[in-house]
Amino acid sequence: MMLPIKNIHFQDLGLIDYKKAWDFQEELFKANVDAKINNRKAEKTVTETKNHLIFCQHPHVYTLGKSGDESHLLLSEALLKQKGATYYKINRGGDITYHGPGQIVGYPILDLENFFTDIHKYLRLLEEMIILTLAEYGLKAERSPGETGVWLDVGTPFARKICAMGVRASRWVTMHGFALNVNANLGYFDLMIPCGIRGKAVTSLNVELGKKEVDEAEVKEKLLKHFRVLFEAEI
Repeated sequence: MMLPIKNIHFQDLGLIDYKKAWDFQEELFKANVDAKINNRKAEKTVTETKNHLIFCQHPHVYTLGKSGDESHLLLSEALLKQKGATYYKINRGGDITYHGPGQIVGYPILDLENFFTDIHKYLRLLEEMIILTLAEYGLKAERSPGETGVWLDVGTPFARKICAMGVRASRWVTMHGFALNVNANLGYFDLMIPCGIRGKAVTSLNVELGKKEVDEAEVKEKLLKHFRVLFEAEI
């Protein structure tokens, strides 16, 4: 029996159009799914699946998940253009989300059969990666019961979300992922109901630290460190 493949190919795509990054994810995702289908037909491993982790940032964009409510986007097509933003309905779980400059977006395209076959564990590990990273900046980040993502001051009137998550999985292959607000322009969140949750605020790491700007390269290094440990992988 072959040992699980725990090598992860990492790429930082920098600032990239959302649709371009989505198409790239789909290519990697499809290659893994197709390999698994072919291997099952052959009843042996003909093609090994590959695990990927992509970091990037996007120009201003709103995305709506499969179960989302379009009314949670609070501006018209004309106002979208005025704000320099785009809008996509996409194939991940969750409701509406904003991506933009100053946000670290992570897309793991993993074959979970190389790790574990538990989508809930996968989401909890992604949350834990964010929680451990923020702890290094002196912040106590937490999960909020029944709400995927990472929050501050859970259970208080001051609860605020700092990291959104939404994933898709098929045949244990994942895509989409997380968006951590590091130096985000929070004004764009006022134009939607974040993740469809009313009455809860959104924040960014620079705001929480009282800084004009946080070193994003440093945050990425910390995220990679914790991802590597939590998934017991080589990146």
